[in-house]
Amino acid sequence: MGEPVSICEVGPRDGLQMQKAIMPTAVKIEWIVALARAGLREIEVGSFVPPKLIPQMADTGEVVAASRTLEGVSIVALVPNLKGAQRAYESGADAINVPVSVSEAHSRANTNKGSLEQVAEVRAIVDWVRAQERPMKIDAGCATAFGCSIEGTVPIDRVVTVASALAEAGVDGIVLADTVGYGNPAQVRAVVRAVRGAVGGVLDRLHLHDTMGLGIANALAGVEEGIRCFDSALGGLGGCPFAPGASGNIVTEDLVFMLESMGFETGIDLDLLFAAREVLQRGLPETALLGNVAKAGIPKTYHRAA
Repeated sequence: MGEPVSICEVGPRDGLQMQKAIMPTAVKIEWIVALARAGLREIEVGSFVPPKLIPQMADTGEVVAASRTLEGVSIVALVPNLKGAQRAYESGADAINVPVSVSEAHSRANTNKGSLEQVAEVRAIVDWVRAQERPMKIDAGCATAFGCSIEGTVPIDRVVTVASALAEAGVDGIVLADTVGYGNPAQVRAVVRAVRGAVGGVLDRLHLHDTMGLGIANALAGVEEGIRCFDSALGGLGGCPFAPGASGNIVTEDLVFMLESMGFETGIDLDLLFAAREVLQRGLPETALLGNVAKAGIPKTYHRAA
């Protein structure tokens, strides 16, 4: 143990996109500042999508610009296409995440393109970004890699095909996403091994949801398979508007507790994370936040990794 494990907080994007209430921009920025103060060094602050589809993300450009002042924090934005990537670059984002669904049905619902058509869009994004003066990291998320609420089972060889195409397109990292939270630990092990065998170290992280209550167990399986980067959301917020039945992400507070208790170094302070949770609750006063550690309190046996 003692190895570092990085956590990307996706609450300001994935966590808010399904909320009926729209968090005021000033509170959203205050929340992101509080997350950085707690030790998070990678934060997905929004998405460059049409506001008519996801109005909660209408202020992403302003939020990215404001967040750039945070020292030592990588500011990430989700983008569905080249136009979104260009807007992210112009706003000053350090990194972008481009979703590419492994499920054809979800891909068309999410981006109005088939899976391999979306890979072609990723290739266009890579070509454009690489031609710019300032570097910007490009991750691609293999959405519905562990199952789809529209199609059902997603074959592993299909995941490998899409991941391999993304690696060939030149992305910096590939994210395996359990978009609807149907995965289990044995499946996580199998998919991680198959994709790593095909793309090697380009496999960057896991993005897990907790629909079936297996999110933390799936994260542990990922850790045991050598994954050292995870997405999570404060208070367990999250879901996909184009994937029926998808619920929240794994809870950042619970993930930090598990990893630090096991001796992994996240660099995140739980007490300051709870302070950020208070800002989140103020921004969404009607929303019930999830989390076992928040409910039970930090036990006296807890010690951060040295």
